[in-house]
Amino acid sequence: MNTTPSTTTTPSTTTPPAGTTDPAEGSADAVTEEATAKDSLVKDPATDSPAKDPAPKDATGTPSGAADSGTAPDDLAGQPDDDDDALEPDPFDEARHGVGAGAAAVVSAALGVVALTGAWTGRVAAERETLIGQIQTSGGGSAAQQISEIYGDAWHTTALVNGVFAVLALLVGVFVLIRPAFGAPSERPQPTWVRAVALAGVALGVLGVLISAGMYFDLFVSLPTAGAPAGG
Repeated sequence: MNTTPSTTTTPSTTTPPAGTTDPAEGSADAVTEEATAKDSLVKDPATDSPAKDPAPKDATGTPSGAADSGTAPDDLAGQPDDDDDALEPDPFDEARHGVGAGAAAVVSAALGVVALTGAWTGRVAAERETLIGQIQTSGGGSAAQQISEIYGDAWHTTALVNGVFAVLALLVGVFVLIRPAFGAPSERPQPTWVRAVALAGVALGVLGVLISAGMYFDLFVSLPTAGAPAGG
């Protein structure tokens, strides 16, 4: 029988050297610091509100917002300026504007000149009346009848034809002048030269009407009269 007392082994409690920390305490401190760092990312220390995530960055390290702002001016510069194109007048529209009114004004002035100087239609009509008068008085007639049939009718026919041209010149000129007041309003006013030419046509038309009326009614020059035959 062994009488030697049994020895029990107790865990040795060794004191760590000075300047070192316990591993358990180090891990606890690390967990505490990690939790504190997460709380600081979630909440703003000043306002105790969730902090905003920083702007995302692209592969080069530049924030995506900065990249978009940098490329926006280039995109705007590359786009055509539609507003400037809309404000600029079309040269073809400018050329077509007033063409019809200008042509009508020129026609009015030309008709007025024809009314004052006479047209070939008036001469042809006068010659026809002269021929008719000669035929009618060939079998005999008084001197007053011959003057009226041969000379008077031709004179009146010429005045009538010139008066028709004068009335046409007057009507066309007035139409050109009053045309902007009717129909759809135009964005641009009527050109000055169109109004000037149309006004000239109206003036020539009025003058032609007055002269033609005086010729037709023998207001300026009366028909010649045959003198009484001298007694024998």
